[in-house]
Amino acid sequence: MRYQSLLFVVSLLSIASLSSADVITYDVTVNTSSISGTMGSLDFQFNPGPLLSEPATVQILDFTSNGTLSPPPFPTGDVTGALPGTLSFDNLSAWNDYFEAFTYGTMLSFEVSISSMSGGTSGSAFAFSMFSDPAGTIPALTADTTNGYSFTVGVNLDGSTTVTPLSSQTTVAAVPEPDNLALVGTAVGLMVALLWFRTRRHVPGQILPVCRLNCAEPSRPL
Repeated sequence: MRYQSLLFVVSLLSIASLSSADVITYDVTVNTSSISGTMGSLDFQFNPGPLLSEPATVQILDFTSNGTLSPPPFPTGDVTGALPGTLSFDNLSAWNDYFEAFTYGTMLSFEVSISSMSGGTSGSAFAFSMFSDPAGTIPALTADTTNGYSFTVGVNLDGSTTVTPLSSQTTVAAVPEPDNLALVGTAVGLMVALLWFRTRRHVPGQILPVCRLNCAEPSRPL
């Protein structure tokens, strides 16, 4: 009975770890040493597709750089916050953008946290751009000479995401969610306990009694 109970708990934890994966986070690091000292600008945007998009949000977290921000920023649409603090976007408006002048150092980094649901008939897209002028007209450190995108993250109809890198100086790495790691770790620990329990119950060489119908588990001494 205890074995079946543990197996049930492991199954529930495994399902929970999969179903709770609705927040996807990326670590972003940019090597800006080749344009260090340049007065330029940064742009973040998160916009819905042309059809019906399910509600989704994006947060920019832990912005760090040895460069210098030049406020005031210019937010447009559903954007709150200001760098180097947390920026929050949603996709309820057609155009959601955060633009700020920036003097480059040798690096910058931040996290992109995307929360979305599956459904709708059109996805949403996040984009990060760098420019080598304060007005945001000259793309920098990117192969995309039209929009200046360093990378984009598409939010798909099933809630998954697709990263498109466009800058060799920009590294985008997925971050496992702490809650999911804890659930997976717990599930693995219980699986080890299951294996130990089964090994303990079935000692090699032990002759087990044949159990017919309505056979109760033999009592064990305390």
